[in-house]
Amino acid sequence: MTETDLRANLAAVKERIADAARRAGRREDAVLLVAVSKTIDVERVRAAIAAGVPALGENRVQEAREKIGVLGRPRPWHLIGHLQTNKVKDALDCFDLIHSVDRLPLAEAISRRATEAGRRVDVLVQVNVGEEPQKGGVPAEELRPALEAMAALPGLRLRGLMAIPPMPRDPEDSRPHYREMRKLLDAARGWGLGAELAELSMGMSGDFEVGIEEGATIVRVGTAIFGPRGG
Repeated sequence: MTETDLRANLAAVKERIADAARRAGRREDAVLLVAVSKTIDVERVRAAIAAGVPALGENRVQEAREKIGVLGRPRPWHLIGHLQTNKVKDALDCFDLIHSVDRLPLAEAISRRATEAGRRVDVLVQVNVGEEPQKGGVPAEELRPALEAMAALPGLRLRGLMAIPPMPRDPEDSRPHYREMRKLLDAARGWGLGAELAELSMGMSGDFEVGIEEGATIVRVGTAIFGPRGG
């Protein structure tokens, strides 16, 4: 893929975001585009930064460390993949926002490391909205006690929720899951957590417009910007 192709893809994605936001009666700037750069080589990521991607998303801590070592931090870096407890210290060094806090022990480990460093870390809590056993995430019915426990941790700043629904055959397949996520976030705001629960990270290349229509404030788009992995 050439830099010209990448710029055209990015412009097309931004236009689709704007159109979806308008359909939902929302402002385009209410949605943050995270360009998912996992497995993408450094030069293409550099070109994406030059083209104006607002933020970058990585699945693996080590891959992010290597890219940040070369590229620095001209844009915020988001962790969108599973985080192992033994990688927490490195993750805190790399990422501005962790989307994938999917269990209380992980939240506790992040809080300990953050407190030792004299800081608080912005996180999203991953919900297993599709009830898929192979995926991480807090079950919807356990969300309130999980959020209450996490909100009490001194090193965390709860910013909202994140979901990876079942892979859709059609974008509309994701709508019920995203609608449920919006309901969960609205409910959580009334639970007296003292947290700034404003963010909904939901929507990828195949269904991000549906995510926006249902209230996403962050969408995670890779293939639609960078092309097929390895391409």
